[in-house]
Amino acid sequence: MHIGLIGLGRMGGNMRSRLRNAGHEVTGFDFNPDISDVPSLEALVEALPSPKVVWIMVPHGKPTTDTVEALNGLLGEGDLVIDGGNSRFTDDFKHAELLSAKGIGYLDCGVSGGIWGLENGYGLMVGGDEKLVELAMPIFDALRPEGPRDEGFVHAGEVGAGHYAKMVHNGIEYGMMQAYAEGWELLEAKDIVKNVPGSFKAWSRGTVVRSWLLDLMVKALEEDPRLDKLTGYVDDSGEGRWTVEEAIANAVPMPVITASLFSRFTSRQDDSPAMKAVAALRQQFGGHAVKARQAPEAGPSSGSGSAD
Repeated sequence: MHIGLIGLGRMGGNMRSRLRNAGHEVTGFDFNPDISDVPSLEALVEALPSPKVVWIMVPHGKPTTDTVEALNGLLGEGDLVIDGGNSRFTDDFKHAELLSAKGIGYLDCGVSGGIWGLENGYGLMVGGDEKLVELAMPIFDALRPEGPRDEGFVHAGEVGAGHYAKMVHNGIEYGMMQAYAEGWELLEAKDIVKNVPGSFKAWSRGTVVRSWLLDLMVKALEEDPRLDKLTGYVDDSGEGRWTVEEAIANAVPMPVITASLFSRFTSRQDDSPAMKAVAALRQQFGGHAVKARQAPEAGPSSGSGSAD
């Protein structure tokens, strides 16, 4: 099968390689000419046979919307656009409606696997019409992990369902990572535990907390046993926030995922304003000790007197 792939970054570039390794022809476009196969979107569309299938792998939000709008002007009836980025499911409704006016099909595909997907395959969650899913199935089969299809691929439902499933997947991922992180911090804090990396590695087989995330944690600790090379700043790409917003909208309690998201916000504060207020209150009602901010060292005097 011959498809077009837009966006050849860390994920898109590896996906192009995996598809080619499986015998598919891929024409890729990227704004970086050093990695792009063609000079423009127009050239990519011209290179594809009909029905044309174009996979988008660019950042969510405006970059994806701009790409969908551009393809709407270049593709025609019977062609297919697949958004494999981390778009919000509500954007899928708008993109599908725009393309459908010209008879262009649309699928949303949540993709998990990161930089390891080239070797291991990608977990795929797809939303859209069954006939369009069948049209693109050779591509999905090439990208997913080897083994039973239903262990690495799901047609989750209607348009938006694929990205919705991926959103919840990433929310769960937030909670799992936070649990491992808190366990690591407690082990590090206890003086009787002398081998923290080994403790994590011992959980790799035969325990109920084993997982690929645990394997990655072990790898990180073997490379940097106390994670001294890293800072504690953690970003979020949107899916965790959207998951919590959907939990509120649907009255679904999500204390673990919500707390893990807020922990990421805390990581971005060098000196938490809220915790300063907590310290002040504890001092006021209980006389508890507080840690005063160190005054900056005085610089060289510029004169003999003071205006204060």
